[in-house]
Amino acid sequence: MTAINPEELLLAYRLGIFPMAESRNAKEVLWVRPHERCILPLDKFHVPRRLGATVKSDRYRVTFDAKFTDVIRGCAEARPDRRDTWINAPIVDVFTMLHTRGLAHSVEVWFEEKLVGGLYGLSLASAFFAESKFSRMRDASKVALVHLAARLKAGGYALLDAQFPNPHLEQFGAVTVTEERFQGLLAQALSREADFYGRSGGLPAGGAAAGGTSTGGLAGIGGKSEGNTSFTAGPGWSVLQVITQTS
Repeated sequence: MTAINPEELLLAYRLGIFPMAESRNAKEVLWVRPHERCILPLDKFHVPRRLGATVKSDRYRVTFDAKFTDVIRGCAEARPDRRDTWINAPIVDVFTMLHTRGLAHSVEVWFEEKLVGGLYGLSLASAFFAESKFSRMRDASKVALVHLAARLKAGGYALLDAQFPNPHLEQFGAVTVTEERFQGLLAQALSREADFYGRSGGLPAGGAAAGGTSTGGLAGIGGKSEGNTSFTAGPGWSVLQVITQTS
């Protein structure tokens, strides 16, 4: 397998380019720059009514950066409806490395102490690049996306990139923009700072020794896992409130 240089990967994302493998077992990666890009406008993020009821019910417990390795491996695993994926070993390795540097993040969804879904992505300035998600129970990955959107809004993010358009994302308000438009949005997002842990936006303070609860409606409990701080998200209704307050 050919390793991916972390600095080259970060530069690629700043230029609007991202890696994909032809298969899970591929030794190389392809560097992709689509002519059209799917984004999820955070100021217009939409939660379907049925999903909102699931989020509000707190059926699932949601954490951040608690099990990054398990999440990215879950995204790469074969499923009955998807026999292969574009996530190969070099991609897993480089994103795991970036996670230890605080640049790659995961959202974990739990049911009765079992990891049943989640997503992961890359954070640069106020841009977040959502890479992949997985679900082992109904709506688990969708719940992860709703919690991610609330966290990004509270943390001052300007761009949530979803890479390729698909019908699944349209229910959340996803739109397709030209490459030129995306480059403009990306440049703006890279020119301002944001904080995934919301130290200036009302979410729990990050850092290896941080803890406490949030003041922005998302309760947080600090704890260490895989070298980063893990937080348990607060009640689902407060997550929805964060989304709807500014939409």
